[in-house]
Amino acid sequence: MDQFSAQEPLLLNSGVKKTSLFVSSLKLIIKILIWAIFIAWVAFIFLYPTELGNGLFEKWIHATQGTLFGLSGSIFLFLSGPILLIAFLSIAQLIICGEEKFQQKKNLKRPSVRLWTFPVFVDGPLGVVSAAEFIGILLFGVYILWALYTYTLKNLSLISQLQLTGREEWCIWLIELTGLRLGMIGLFCMVFLFLPVARGSVLLRLIDIPFEHATRYHVWLGHLTMLLFTLHGLFYVIGWAMSGKLLHEILEWADVGIANLAGVISLLAGLCMWVTSLPGVRKWNFELFFYTHQLYVVFVLFLVFHVGDFIFSISAGAIFLFMLDRFLRFCQSRRTVEVVSAKSFPCGTVELVISKPENLRYNALSFIFLQIRELSWLQWHPFSVSSSPLDGKNHLAILIKVLGKWTDRLRGNIINISEKEATEPEDQHSELHSMITASVEGPYGHEVPYHLMYENLILVAGGIGISPFVAVLSDILHRIDEGAPCLPKNVLVAWAVKNSNEIPLLSTIDMESICPYFSDKLNLEIHIYVTRESDPQLEEGVVHQLTNSCISNASKGCGMSVLVGTGDNIWSGLYIAASTVGFIIFLGLLDVYYVNPYGIHSWWYKGLLFLASMVAGILVFGGSVVFFWHLWGQKTAAQEEYMEVGSKADKVQLNEYVANKNLRASSTMIQYGSRPDFKEIFGSVSKRWGHVDIGVIVCGPPTLQSSVAREIRSRNFMRESGDPVFHFNSHSFDL
Repeated sequence: MDQFSAQEPLLLNSGVKKTSLFVSSLKLIIKILIWAIFIAWVAFIFLYPTELGNGLFEKWIHATQGTLFGLSGSIFLFLSGPILLIAFLSIAQLIICGEEKFQQKKNLKRPSVRLWTFPVFVDGPLGVVSAAEFIGILLFGVYILWALYTYTLKNLSLISQLQLTGREEWCIWLIELTGLRLGMIGLFCMVFLFLPVARGSVLLRLIDIPFEHATRYHVWLGHLTMLLFTLHGLFYVIGWAMSGKLLHEILEWADVGIANLAGVISLLAGLCMWVTSLPGVRKWNFELFFYTHQLYVVFVLFLVFHVGDFIFSISAGAIFLFMLDRFLRFCQSRRTVEVVSAKSFPCGTVELVISKPENLRYNALSFIFLQIRELSWLQWHPFSVSSSPLDGKNHLAILIKVLGKWTDRLRGNIINISEKEATEPEDQHSELHSMITASVEGPYGHEVPYHLMYENLILVAGGIGISPFVAVLSDILHRIDEGAPCLPKNVLVAWAVKNSNEIPLLSTIDMESICPYFSDKLNLEIHIYVTRESDPQLEEGVVHQLTNSCISNASKGCGMSVLVGTGDNIWSGLYIAASTVGFIIFLGLLDVYYVNPYGIHSWWYKGLLFLASMVAGILVFGGSVVFFWHLWGQKTAAQEEYMEVGSKADKVQLNEYVANKNLRASSTMIQYGSRPDFKEIFGSVSKRWGHVDIGVIVCGPPTLQSSVAREIRSRNFMRESGDPVFHFNSHSFDL
């Protein structure tokens, strides 16, 4: 069902195909519909606090009054329906566009500044902020200030109409009404809070923002939403305390109306997540942050109890899309994945080669979430893919730097298994190898391989940040060897490492083997900066030992699951559509056969039934699609041997020579005791490459990203007509 094969994972190799007039028209119509729905939806959110917005909303409620789903259905259709409709249209657009989206971007010949790749703020608390992100932040800020201003005027007008006897009573009303308005603003912000955290979201794929970038939006929105909800609860607590009924109000759980106790529980769960997600706490104890963040289930459940079904309908659409993604991830992660081989490098880095089905789609700048059950049944860690989809049909590689307890234990397990394999008989090797039990979620990443958008690339890496660029270089070399069009012609790699024993990580890619005489077809420069050594530690011509342990497995094993949101577009669309239809059916059946006949009026209970309908629709209808999707994946997955143990071992031995050969085949410079001078690097590139677009991809710590972004911003601001335009892209992942 997927139009992409393993040999053509994201781009066709046969050149650009002309699009028919019908397909072009259909894409344009869908694009216009998506923008029209989105603009109208956002416009209503801005207008909602005003009299005009309230009037439009009341007219909609009156027009849909008496329908099967009642008030909650009307609100859901008006405020959450647009999100789901855009999701359906996004699937259609992704199916129609395919790789043509990349081709259209690539056809932009004239160098120009782009909002998404132009860094505006570099050193602030939000990190590197692009012009497009800054516009989004401004819009949110304007909405919050506008809503607060409008609601304040409405509150004062409402209080003036009441015959209040004293100043204290006036203050109590004002405080509680302000708390009510803050909670309403928080609900609208919560719509956007859940959209970026869905890893395989079709909405993110449509605008080509991968989950690794979207997490920062979730963090920003999380701080804003929890601030609003905290103020919402605080204002009510102050009002109740002033009126002398604090304890009574906190413990109240009304059947008809707001259940205060449920709101307190939801807020406490949210506060636990908020406090443990602060940068200092997260850095001090990541496990505490990770486990506490699972309280989102309690937060959402008791929020439903707190506000009931029709108020929850405001943000239910975004939460429904998140639940769809979460269930699909759960189904994918239940599968045990075969570890084809595992290596431990002397520099403290581990390479895992994982089996995958031939029809699993990803690009060279993707990443996966990995769980090793011998280390933890709960912890999932993200790692960049270090292999190109063209490296092999049935395997995928990742490089893991030992930086904490989890990675240190993983490296220790590999070394122990390797030592035991050296002493145990060969017939027991498979038993030893099974001591590493891996599960995988993903791969996730950009919808299109944006590293191929630029004819001129600068890849800036810090330490293990070289991992995705190994995949990028491999991908480029494979495509050059196959004669694929629209490929980078000039590539500069600037890699900063602490010690020279990390340099052999480049040997994980055999450039000459992939593309013989590649230096005649690609202008590749590699600048390596060894920051903690003032002189070479080895004699010229000698390299570090590549590995100090290696384990391999020649069995067919079990590959990664094809159940991934960024995988087959048709199956993804069927899954979303079936789950939505199932949700509507279950909600309708409950209304017809239970809620209306038995006169169910409790807000919190109807909210629970509403949430249960969402879950049932995903489990029953969506689960059926997942089942057939899984069967299709099993039927179409390749049943080939991954690698022979002998050939794998030969390659490992050969790579010690390949490491030097790679460095000599390209224009390589190694500097000791210095860091990259980006002013000098970018200045040199500007003179040599001329008036072109230059894509800069950074993978490394925040300080490295800031340094690169600062230089790019400076050069783009002061550039002259003949200078290049630098485009900042970050590939760093930080939960």
